[in-house]
Amino acid sequence: MTHAEPSGRPPRLTWILVAGLLVIAASAAVLGLAQRVSSSATAALPTAVRGDQRGELGAPAGDFRGGDSVALGAADGVLPSGTTVFDDGLPGVAKLDPALLDALRRASTDARHEGVHIYVDSGWRSRKYQEQLFRQAVSEYGSDVEAARWVATPGTSPHVSGNAIDIGQADATAWLSEHGAKYGLCQIYSNEPWHYELRPVAINRGCPRMYDDPTQDPRMQQ
Repeated sequence: MTHAEPSGRPPRLTWILVAGLLVIAASAAVLGLAQRVSSSATAALPTAVRGDQRGELGAPAGDFRGGDSVALGAADGVLPSGTTVFDDGLPGVAKLDPALLDALRRASTDARHEGVHIYVDSGWRSRKYQEQLFRQAVSEYGSDVEAARWVATPGTSPHVSGNAIDIGQADATAWLSEHGAKYGLCQIYSNEPWHYELRPVAINRGCPRMYDDPTQDPRMQQ
């Protein structure tokens, strides 16, 4: 004797399809959340330090146009993507402090042997370039105080004196974080993993404790 399946009970195939759709929807939601978190983290950085104005890899040094539309070029320290510490023809590299540049070149050579390439996002900057970056940060953050957490003024910035460099690529900053001290190269600010300066004492003692951001640096109070 056979019995018909109750009409109120959906077929097994229907349940399988419903379960599959639920899995797909859940996966899409997780992926969307991850993308939003990543975008939010990047957006938290001011445009000036995200490098949004950089050209394509290998492109010639072009102009940087700040918030008030004043064009800046290679003579002000603007660097194209793909710049290395060996590019003497670019003022942004050539005008770095000689001791800093020497340490960077030794580190870059050793890093390359391990498959890591150190590119320079920014090195020496003219006062005009630094002023543009600071004004841009003020425009984005709404106040001098908040902008100072990311960009120094022309009178206090170590970039203007040729004593700082911003490194591109996460693998390069990770490599320097691990090996930089033996060359005297140290990350100075916790919120700027790309910003390195020369601290010769680090070769024997290790890098000094980092400031949370530039506003804690006594040099920025001058």
